[in-house]
Amino acid sequence: MQTTGRIRDFIGKTNSSTNYGVRYWHHILFWTAYFVFNTFRWSSIHDDFLYSLKTNLIGFPIHMALAYFNVYYLMPRFVYTQKYLTYTFAILASLVVMLLVKYNLTYYLAGPNVMPEGPGETTSLTLSYAVTTMIGEVYVISFFTAIKLTIDWLRESSKLHELEKRQLQTELRFLRSQVSPHFFFNTLNNIYSLTLEKSDKAPEVVLKLSELMRYLLYATKKQRQDLTSEIECIQNYIDLERIRFDNRLQIDMNISGNLDNYTIAPMLLVPLVENCFKHGASKNIGEMRIQIDLQVSKGFMNFNVSNTIPNASPISDFPTRSGGIGLSNVKKRLELGYKKNDYELSIFEENQMFNVILKLKVI
Repeated sequence: MQTTGRIRDFIGKTNSSTNYGVRYWHHILFWTAYFVFNTFRWSSIHDDFLYSLKTNLIGFPIHMALAYFNVYYLMPRFVYTQKYLTYTFAILASLVVMLLVKYNLTYYLAGPNVMPEGPGETTSLTLSYAVTTMIGEVYVISFFTAIKLTIDWLRESSKLHELEKRQLQTELRFLRSQVSPHFFFNTLNNIYSLTLEKSDKAPEVVLKLSELMRYLLYATKKQRQDLTSEIECIQNYIDLERIRFDNRLQIDMNISGNLDNYTIAPMLLVPLVENCFKHGASKNIGEMRIQIDLQVSKGFMNFNVSNTIPNASPISDFPTRSGGIGLSNVKKRLELGYKKNDYELSIFEENQMFNVILKLKVI
C-alpha cells in the first residue's frame, strides 16, 4: 500500500507550487517515444523490422516493470534506508529473474535465435547473452532512475525555496509587529508623563498618537510603503517628542531630493529616529541636539541620524538596549528584506555624537 501511494503521488498528482509534477501522460509519452526509437534502432541492426517489433513488445513490459520496481520499491525500501548490500542483492536477483523471463519469451514468441545481432546464432542461455541482456536492462533502469531523481530533486528544491520564502515573510511580519507595540509603549509613556504633570498638551499628543496608530495599523501589513508616508510618520513622531521636551530639544531635519514614486519597508526609519530620543534626549540633561538628514538621489536614499551622547553612557549601550527591538530590529529587517548590495548601515560615535547612517536602494 505504501509503494502504491508513492506511485500514485508521483504519477497522478501535480505539485501546486511547482511545475515538476508528473502525470500519467508523461509516462505514456516517455515510454512510447523510447519504444519507437528502440524499435527503429534495432530494426537497422537486425535488418528485420518485424523481429525488432516483436522483441521490443516483449522487452518493454520487462523494462517498465524493472524500472518502476526499482524506483518505487527497492530504492525507498533499501537505498533510502541505507541498506545498500541488501539493495545490491535485490537488484541482481531482479535482473536474473528478468533474464530468464525475457529469454523464454523471446525464444518461444520471437524465434529460436534470441540474439541475432551477435556473432553467431544464439539458441541457448549463454554467458554472452546473459551479460549483454543484463547490461541493457541496467542501462534502462539507470536512465529511468536518473530522470526520477532529477524530478524529485527539482521538486524538493522548489519546496525548500518556497519554505524559506514563507519563513522569511513570517519573520519579517514578526519584526514589523514588534515595532508597533514597542513604538506605542514609548509614546504612551510620554502621554503618561504629561498627564502626571496635568499638561494642557496631553490632548494634542493623543490626537497625534491616533494619526500614528492609523498609519501603523495599515502600513505594517504591506511589504513596501511610500517613502513620503514614512517621512510623514517620522514628522508626526518628532512633533510628539517636541511637545514632551519643550525648548530643551533642538531638532534639525533636512530633506532633499524627489521622494515621489519611491517605496521603502514600512517602519524601517522610525526606530532609528526613536533611538535618538530614547537613548539620547531622554537621558540627557540640559540642551539636546538631534540631526536628521534625508537625501534621495539616483535611486538611493541616504538617511543620517545623530544625537548627543549622554554623559557617562558608553556607545555599546545604544545598539543593545530596548530589549533588542531598536537598532537590532532594523539590522535584521535589512538583512531579510533587502539584498546585501542594496544597503549599507553604519553606526559610530564621533565628536560626542552618536551617528547612524543608512544608505538604501529605494524602488
